[in-house]
Amino acid sequence: MRIEIDIAQQELVLLDADGNPLRTYAVSTSKYGAGEKNGSFCTPRGRHLIRARIGAGQPPNAVFVRRRPSGEIWTPELHARHPGRDWILTRILWLSGCEPGKNRLGGVDTMRRYIYIHGTHEIAEMGKPGSIGCIRMRNADIIELYDLVPAYTSVEIEN
Repeated sequence: MRIEIDIAQQELVLLDADGNPLRTYAVSTSKYGAGEKNGSFCTPRGRHLIRARIGAGQPPNAVFVRRRPSGEIWTPELHARHPGRDWILTRILWLSGCEPGKNRLGGVDTMRRYIYIHGTHEIAEMGKPGSIGCIRMRNADIIELYDLVPAYTSVEIEN
């Protein structure tokens, strides 16, 4: 299995070993566009892999802070109390770049930039850029994807 993310289409496709699409999901990538540089808040391109899977067994809308469950469950009321908070919910697939000098090591390291595929709240629009670098998905979609892909699954991110 492998994952392809198309930034222009705001779409994530899960493919089988033969390259046949198994699932297609609407996503939201960075509102700052594509880019690899540390501090850019852009979505990195190129070959990646899922380095870590975080959140197994957590309920939908479980809030994560620094990759750990905070004990909070996202609600519109909690959202209103924390305007501007970058909500990372439900599951995390932490990405690591595979291309030294492009998305790995030095000033372009995807993993050190804490770039994830993760769940988000119901207010966030899918199919439209809106994140600060990560790939956001609806909670039901990230739960399904999380359950289908093992660690070290290949992820290709393209414009």
